[in-house]
Amino acid sequence: METEQQSTLSLPERLSGWIQESIMIKLFSIGILILILLIPTSGIEDLINERQQRADEVMDEVADKWSGAQTVSGPFLVIPYKRLEVIDLGREGKETREYEEKAFFLPHQLDVKGNISPEILHRGIFDAVVYKSELEIHSVFTKPDFKALSIPEDLVLWNKAFMVFGITDVRGIQDSLIFMAGGLSLDSEPSNDIGVSIASNLPQKERDQARKTSADPLNNNGITTKLPWDAAEDFSGNVNLKLSLKGSKRLDFVPVGKTTTVDLAGTWNNPSFDGEFLPDDREVTESGFTASWKVLHFNRPFPQQWTQENQVLSGADFGVKLLIPVDQYQKSTRSAKYGILIILLTFMALFLVEITQKIRIHPFQYILIGAALIIYYTLLLSFSEHVGYNLAYAISSVATVALIGSYSKSFLTHRKLSILFSALLVIFYLFIYIIILQQDFSLLLGSIGLFVIIGTLMYFSRKVKWYKEAR
Repeated sequence: METEQQSTLSLPERLSGWIQESIMIKLFSIGILILILLIPTSGIEDLINERQQRADEVMDEVADKWSGAQTVSGPFLVIPYKRLEVIDLGREGKETREYEEKAFFLPHQLDVKGNISPEILHRGIFDAVVYKSELEIHSVFTKPDFKALSIPEDLVLWNKAFMVFGITDVRGIQDSLIFMAGGLSLDSEPSNDIGVSIASNLPQKERDQARKTSADPLNNNGITTKLPWDAAEDFSGNVNLKLSLKGSKRLDFVPVGKTTTVDLAGTWNNPSFDGEFLPDDREVTESGFTASWKVLHFNRPFPQQWTQENQVLSGADFGVKLLIPVDQYQKSTRSAKYGILIILLTFMALFLVEITQKIRIHPFQYILIGAALIIYYTLLLSFSEHVGYNLAYAISSVATVALIGSYSKSFLTHRKLSILFSALLVIFYLFIYIIILQQDFSLLLGSIGLFVIIGTLMYFSRKVKWYKEAR
């Protein structure tokens, strides 16, 4: 009878019936829908990156008005000297020309003690951390060895000697710098040409790349202090500085001493110790942190004394970052990367319900559910900027599961099926959340979870008749 009824149908009617009944066509259409949904999914990641860039721009704007990240270096001693060059003029004889050059000497011992007081500034929904610091710097210089630099003693211009102290952003100097040399208080002046290039706060790889592309990632700013010396006998090697310095994001030091020790303390409970050296001792509590470093001249890639100008003092800076932990963008990006997995698992669950319970779900209903799964990530991003990632994840997940679960009642005939489908969504989002939190074990947990999911799909699809039996 069924064969006779089919024979009476026209070709378009039989083709339409085959399309509606074919499992392969259904799988193919679901695959097409998933590919289409990949387009807005990739747009979500672009939106997250855009918001993160905006947050970084706001932080940079605030820092620019307050004072930038600071890298301090010095003090170091600069002593000019005369260089004589004999020029052969041929028949006219020889002429001796005199040039003035500079010799640079780093301290034998450098001790830095600092106290950092951070402060959070607000710009709209974004925050930026700035700080005020009080630095006490004590350095000891040994008498310069001009013979090692092949400089005759009688050509040394002791009366032109001066000290330099490098600071990335001199706008951060709050009060008058107290500069003591040999027990005398000396006046200081700002300068943008201190004769060396002090390491910036860029990572080493970025510095190297910038040099290759002729960009200047270094700074040459600081302060200079004229020394009251007239001859070698006036040399005094004890130098003390007291400095009130403002900055933002981070505070770094260049170990210019033959032995450099730095002791820092601050009222910030989430510091990140960064740079080429980690602290030898550190303690972080709810009320703040303390950290201490000790660096020898063997550990750094620049000499103790030199004569050429613009010596690069990079590759050895270290310090502390005071960044606000705004990890919602990073976590939102990681969550968005699992978006296709959530869509795939959700559609597979609906497909199994279709073929096992003989329920037809229209492609448009798949599209609406897919759209809700994508809008979930915009909810997550927008809420995370206001209430943090964890609470935003809970709010977005509950709202999305409630929406899709309520909508599923319109095509799932039994209430139990709707509850089961909602429970599956909860499991999916909980699974992704655990992966996001457990960074060290994310690959292991993800692999085990996907293995269990595939096993579950195999179990529930084992009795499905994928092909109709021949009659």
